[in-house]
Amino acid sequence: MDDRTVPDLLRRFGFSDKEVDTYLSLLEHGEAKASTIADAAGVSKRYVYSVSESLADRGFVEVNDHAVPTTIRAIPPEDVIDRLRSDVDALRPGLAERFSRVERETEQFEVVKARATVLKRVRSLVDDAEDELTLSIPAKRLSEIREHLVDAVDRGVLVLLIVTDVDGAADTDLALDGVASVVRGWREAMPTLLTVDSAAGVVAPPELLRRSNSDRQAIVFAQEQIAPVIAGSFLGNYWPAADEVATVDPVPLPVEYADFRHTVFQATLHRRSGTAIRATVGGRRTDDDEAVEIRGRVTDVRQGMVEPTNNEFPVQHSLVVETGAGPVTVGGQGAFVEDVEADLVVLERDA
Repeated sequence: MDDRTVPDLLRRFGFSDKEVDTYLSLLEHGEAKASTIADAAGVSKRYVYSVSESLADRGFVEVNDHAVPTTIRAIPPEDVIDRLRSDVDALRPGLAERFSRVERETEQFEVVKARATVLKRVRSLVDDAEDELTLSIPAKRLSEIREHLVDAVDRGVLVLLIVTDVDGAADTDLALDGVASVVRGWREAMPTLLTVDSAAGVVAPPELLRRSNSDRQAIVFAQEQIAPVIAGSFLGNYWPAADEVATVDPVPLPVEYADFRHTVFQATLHRRSGTAIRATVGGRRTDDDEAVEIRGRVTDVRQGMVEPTNNEFPVQHSLVVETGAGPVTVGGQGAFVEDVEADLVVLERDA
C-alpha cells in the first residue's frame, strides 16, 4: 500500500492529522515512552498522553501506566482489523433494518390547506422540541398553542416568539407569562414561521391563519437543510422589526447546553444581572478542525436575541472566553468568523 494512503484511510476512521502522526510513530516503535513518541511525531508529551487514552478507548493501543515511566504499546494491526471488521458486521443488520423501515426525513414535506391542521402541526412540533424553537404566530391564534409553548419553556427549550398582528387582539389573547424565553410583538401581519431544533418546521402565509376561508397553503417540513434557512430569515428579517415585550429570568448555574444560541442567551442574562460566569467549551477550531477544549471567564457576548442587541450581523451569536493563552471567540454550529465551533458548553459562576 502507498504510504500516502494509510493516513487518508485513518482519517476516514475519525483520526485527526496529529492522531495519525502519533499513531504511526507508535506503530514504528511498537512500544515506547510518551517522550519518545512525542519527539518522533513532533507533538507535546502531554498531547501523547491525551491521544493515547483516546486510542486506547478505541482499541488501537494499550497504555501501561503501572510502569515508571508510563509506556504505550501498539496493539497488533491484525487484531485491530479483526475487531473493526467484527464491529462493522454487527452494525450492518441494525442499519439495514432502519433504512428499510423509515422514510428519510430529508425528503419529508406536507402541503396543508386547513388552518386547524396547521395549528395541529404547530402544536405537535412544539411538543417535540428538545433544544430550540423559533415561532411567529398571529395574536388571535396564540391561545390555541399557549400551553404547549409554556410546557416547552418549562422543559428547558429556548423559545423565541414573535406575536404578530397584535392590533386586533383581545387582552386575553396576549397573556404572555412563561410563554417563551423572549417574546416580541409586531403590529403587522407576517407569515407563520416555525423551526424546531434546526430540523423541522412550518411555513404558512398570513392569510391562512387570519381567515377561515383562505385558499392559501402551508408547508410542513422535516428537512435539516431548510430549517436553518428559515430560522436565519426569522432572526434576520423579522425579529429586529418586532418590539421586545417579555424575557424570562436566567436559569440557576451551573448549566450545560449543546444548543449554542441557548448558551449565548443565558450568558447574556447572567452577565446583565451582574453575575460573573466561566465557560467550559468542547468543540473544534474553525481554522484546522482540530478538537479542542477551552476554559475561562466569559468576557463578552455578541447576540441579537435580547435588547440591547450588539451582534454585527443577524445570525451572529458568540462568546469571548478569556483563557490562559488569551481571548478565544466561540460560535455555534457552522461558525466561521470565530476561533472555535462549540459542540457543548458548560456555564458556571466565576468564583
